[in-house]
Amino acid sequence: MNRAEELAKRLADVKARMAAACARAGRAPDSVRLVAVSKFHPASDIAALAAAGQREFGESYAQEALAKQDALVDQDILWHFIGGLQTKKARQVAGRFALIHSLDSEKLARELAKRACEARILQPVLIEVNMGEEQKAGVEESDLISLAELAVSLKKQGAGLDLRGLMCLPPVFDEPEEARPVFAYLGELRDDLSARLGIPLPELSMGMTGDFEAAIEEGATIVRIGTSIFGPRPAH
Repeated sequence: MNRAEELAKRLADVKARMAAACARAGRAPDSVRLVAVSKFHPASDIAALAAAGQREFGESYAQEALAKQDALVDQDILWHFIGGLQTKKARQVAGRFALIHSLDSEKLARELAKRACEARILQPVLIEVNMGEEQKAGVEESDLISLAELAVSLKKQGAGLDLRGLMCLPPVFDEPEEARPVFAYLGELRDDLSARLGIPLPELSMGMTGDFEAAIEEGATIVRIGTSIFGPRPAH
């Protein structure tokens, strides 16, 4: 089996597991989007997966991501920025990604909105919520409402920010089931925030290789899966 065949098989296996999780939760299979986390993997792997039908890919580092975008400009790909984003990188990423998952500060919100307005585009974003781990990124729950209100205010005449929902990185547990309460709570935060703001927030980005099935059963609309599709990350 060559690399392209291996990737296609891994992709099919993940999609089958996603469909089974949707069935258990009584959800339609197309209610959950798969973002293949391609950071540190070569553009050739992304091209092979695109040929196998995968359209959405997630990257965590601006320079690496933009180089891959340039190399794969002829591919029909939706790019997601899923890593921590420094404010000084906002200029590089605004308008280059279908969705930025990691909005976590008012400073970053203002800079992203500024760059999006300069480009006359609307940049979809998710707010990353810290679920109680000091070493993890994300806005603290106590600051979530104020950041969300700011993000909504930074949408003007078809440019700026388009707040679409929430994202989290749960603690690493020995068993996937242990992450389930974290996923359920993020859903509650999203629903409460949507009601408070009076706008739909359709997206919940949660669940990775080790726990995506539990995340789907708790309402994830986007799962971010790397290792189960690409295998171990290459040395970098």
